[in-house]
Amino acid sequence: MPEALLEAAGVFKSFWGIQALKGVDLSIRAGEIHAVTGENGAGKSTFMKIIAGEERPDAGEVRFRGRAIAMIHQELQLFPDLTIAENIVMGREPCRWIPGWIDKAARNREAAELLAQLGVELDPRRPMRDLSIAEKQSVEIAKALGRQADLVIMDEPTAALSDREAELLFRIIFDLKRRGVAILYISHRMPEIFRLAGTVTVMRDGRCVASRPAAELDENRLIALMAGRAPDAATVKRPETPGEVVLEVRNLGRPPRFEDVSFTLRRGEVVGIAGLMGAGRTDVAAAIFGLAPATHGEILVRGRRVRIGSPAAALAHGIAMVTEDRKEFGFVPNLSSKENITLSSLGRFAWGPLIRPRAEARAADEQMRRLGVVSAGRDQAVKFLSGGNQQKVAIARALLADPEILILDEPTRGIDVRAKAEIYSLIAGLAGAGKAILLISSEMNEILSLSDRILVMREGAAVAEFLPAAASPEEILRYAMPN
Repeated sequence: MPEALLEAAGVFKSFWGIQALKGVDLSIRAGEIHAVTGENGAGKSTFMKIIAGEERPDAGEVRFRGRAIAMIHQELQLFPDLTIAENIVMGREPCRWIPGWIDKAARNREAAELLAQLGVELDPRRPMRDLSIAEKQSVEIAKALGRQADLVIMDEPTAALSDREAELLFRIIFDLKRRGVAILYISHRMPEIFRLAGTVTVMRDGRCVASRPAAELDENRLIALMAGRAPDAATVKRPETPGEVVLEVRNLGRPPRFEDVSFTLRRGEVVGIAGLMGAGRTDVAAAIFGLAPATHGEILVRGRRVRIGSPAAALAHGIAMVTEDRKEFGFVPNLSSKENITLSSLGRFAWGPLIRPRAEARAADEQMRRLGVVSAGRDQAVKFLSGGNQQKVAIARALLADPEILILDEPTRGIDVRAKAEIYSLIAGLAGAGKAILLISSEMNEILSLSDRILVMREGAAVAEFLPAAASPEEILRYAMPN
C-alpha cells in the first residue's frame, strides 16, 4: 500500500468552551479521493481548516509530505474588489524583467486557461463582486487548481453549482486523481460521495466514527453512521390548494442580467425557479427584494403596484429573503445569534430608542428552538457556528419578520441530510400555513419535490413553466440549456 501523503493523529480543538474535535485521526494517500461526511456541527470544516493550517489544534498533530495544500471553502475566500485574475493568481503573480512589475497580460491568460479547464467562460478582468455565487465558486476552484497542490480539500464545492457545472467539476477531480493529486472531498450529497470516493470517513460529534471503502456502504448505512441511528422515512407534506395571487411580476428587467420576466405567486404556493449558473434566477430574486432593483417592469403585492428600492421596502411590503451567499448577505459574523435573528425586526422589541433585552432574547430563543440551531447559546457569535447552523440563523431572521412572501435562494446549500429534511418540512409547513414561497435551487430533486409550479430560466429569460407531475429533470434541463 502506498505511503500516506497526509496523516492526522489525535487532533483536538475547542471554541467557546465547546469541544469541536475530540481526537480525530485520518490518513490519505496520493491519488486518492477521500470523502468526509457528517451532520452539521460534526467538526468537518474545523478539521479541514486545521489540515490547511488555518487553525491550530489544541492537541495532536498533522504530518504532511509535499509542497502545498489548497482548500476550496464552503464559504468562499475571495477579495470582492479585485479582479478574477488577481484572485486566482494571488501570491504567485507573474512578473516582467523589472522586479515587482506584474505582467498583467500573463496573469489574465493564466486565469482564463484555468477557468477554461472548468468549462467556464468569464472575463478575467471582471471584479469579483459582480459575479454570482456559482461564478465565485468556479473562481475558487480555478484558484486551487493553479497552485498545483499535492492535496486539494474541497468543502461542499458543488453547493452552488447546477448539475451541468458539477459534471465539469467531477471531470477535473478525476483528472487530478490521475495526476496523483489527493482529494479530500467534504459533502452531504450521497450520489456525489458514492460516485467519486474510494474511501469514506464519517464524523459525528467531533470524532471520526468510521472510515471504510465506499463499496462497503450504501446510503442508509451512511446516514445511520452520520446520525448514530437508522434514518427515518422522509416525507414532505404537500400544501393545500393555493389561494389568491399575492405577488405578481410583470415584464421585470435589469439588463443584461435578465429581461421581461413575468410570473405569479399565490398564497400557500411554492413556485420553484430552475436554471443554470448565470440564468438570472438570483438576479430576479434580488430585484424583488430590493437588493439590486429592476430598471423596468412592475411588481404587484396583493394586487397593488409597489416600488421596491431596498430590502427595508421589501420587508415593509411583507417580503423576506434568505440569500444564497449567507456569508456576504445572510448574517453579520461578529454579532451573536440573537442579534442576527432580531436584526430585521428590532422595532418589535423597542421601547422608544431602547431595546427590551428580555423580549429580544425570548424571540431569539424561540426561533433557535424552532429551527434546531446548535450553539453555545444565543450570545455566541455566528462566525463560530457550523455552516448549517449559520444558514438556520439566516432563515430564522427571515421568519421572525413574519413575511407573507418568502424568497429562499439555495436554502439547503451546505446542509446535511437530516437538516435538509427539517428544512423541507418547514417549507411545506409554511406553505400549508398560507405563506407564498419563491424557491430557487440547483438541486433538481428539491425543485421537483417541493414546488407546486416550476419556472425555468435561461440566459436571463423565463422560457418555460411546468407542473411537477408533468416535468422530468431531463425536460427541465433541455429548456435550461443555452441555445
